[in-house]
Amino acid sequence: MSAVATSPAEVIASGRAVLGIELGSTRIKACLIGPDADVLATGSHEWENVYADKLWTYSLDAVWSGLQAAYAEIVSVVQQRYGVTPESYAAMGVSAMMHGYLAFDAGGELLAPFRTWRNTNTGVAAAELTELLSANIPLRWSIAHLHQAVVDAESHVPDIRFLTTLAGYVHWSLTGEKVLGVGDASGMFPIDSATRDYDAELVARYDVLAAGRVRALRELLPQVLTAGAVAGHLTAEGAALLDTSGTLRPGIPFAPPEGDAGTGMVATGAVAPRTGNVSAGTSIFAMVVIERPLTQVHHELDLVTTPSGDPVAMVHCNNGASELAAWASMFTAFATAAGSPVSPDATYSALFSTALQGDTDAGGLLAYNHLAGEPITGLDEGRPLVVRTPDSRLTLANFMRAQLYGVFGTLALGMGVLHDEGVALDRMYAHGGIFRTAGVAQRFLAAALDAPVSVAATASEGGAWGMAVLASYAADDSGRNLDAYLREAVFAHAGIATVAPDPADVAGFSVYLDRYRAGLSVEAAAVASL
Repeated sequence: MSAVATSPAEVIASGRAVLGIELGSTRIKACLIGPDADVLATGSHEWENVYADKLWTYSLDAVWSGLQAAYAEIVSVVQQRYGVTPESYAAMGVSAMMHGYLAFDAGGELLAPFRTWRNTNTGVAAAELTELLSANIPLRWSIAHLHQAVVDAESHVPDIRFLTTLAGYVHWSLTGEKVLGVGDASGMFPIDSATRDYDAELVARYDVLAAGRVRALRELLPQVLTAGAVAGHLTAEGAALLDTSGTLRPGIPFAPPEGDAGTGMVATGAVAPRTGNVSAGTSIFAMVVIERPLTQVHHELDLVTTPSGDPVAMVHCNNGASELAAWASMFTAFATAAGSPVSPDATYSALFSTALQGDTDAGGLLAYNHLAGEPITGLDEGRPLVVRTPDSRLTLANFMRAQLYGVFGTLALGMGVLHDEGVALDRMYAHGGIFRTAGVAQRFLAAALDAPVSVAATASEGGAWGMAVLASYAADDSGRNLDAYLREAVFAHAGIATVAPDPADVAGFSVYLDRYRAGLSVEAAAVASL
């Protein structure tokens, strides 16, 4: 798509804007971009998972009411800001949190409540599959959820005719196409990067293992597509489902639905070998595009792909910034109670800035952000904790530095495995709301990784913007590969701030991490006791 010197209102009214939607763990966000990937408008809807029958889930009704609310908000913003109502787009795309379990019968009915990536009840299946496939199959992967249902002989298993992710489900509902982007598909079942498809040999191994208990895997999984493909078009039913006003017109081309890992790579321009990115939200994960296979299987590392199908080593931590957000909310409430109310953004800014004044090792404080189980640290459940010794230095600055260090603690343990594998990394980018306060979380992440960390001006827009860029790429006719498209059409003039690791911070974080590793026994005891 080439730039056209017209106003945003004309771009939107003429249907040349591009819409990306991402269903995150706590927020559904829509992002509208122009031909140069500039943000024209955003809309969002807050939602939360529910813990029911010992499983984390969202209802499908919540999916659609949330999507409709986010879309209605972006339409309202466009109307107020530009005086036009969008009726069509050059392209659209949907992304969502990866993995999980959405199983449907022949009539398209959901057979069991949606099981999200956050569930850790799949230990037996994941261990069996890791041995069978000679590849790390994490607890949250779709194949682990499927096989656990098979192992448990759940009554719905014989009726399964389609298995997909949240992004795949929404895309199917809007377009009628049972497809998935290769990056999201790589969190369902291992991908062969040579074919950009499910690994045929491993599929055959699983079919032998599960024969007679569930249908052949190829019959159940979505078709795999790579970035740049057109993955269907908005149907009339899909348009009515998303836009309850009836204004949105069908026929809009869609990019392949992707996972939040893939949109994070795109949002940071990190899709080429020797590049990586960290995405921080409810979960936190690092993606490093690798040049060669790893020497052995590591439970700390997933092998997934970029949206183009190139191999990626992923360090995924179930727990990200949610506990930090809970503390920030409490400080916002305190300010209100004290008669000096401040906005949530002002709270974050003040707390983060204060953290810079803390001791480099957080004064002896420890903060565990484990709201859910954390496979990298061997924990099936989580218990958020703040732990300190009597001689530690409890100040607001140290408390906040400990909380921010805690967000990166488990990630640093996993990244150490990549370092030991000799994986080369030239550039590390970061994105997510935690990086909105300039120079704080970015600086501490650089200390945790002992590597420069770059944040683009678009970083806080996150995955919805990344999905919009992927949709724009699907509508591009230049023939460029994804890396070239991002470098030349999206990031050529983007503002990027890079922070090098401060030696004092690196040393301080190292001390903190040693204490963090030793204190995991305290976290385990809390899980056992509370």
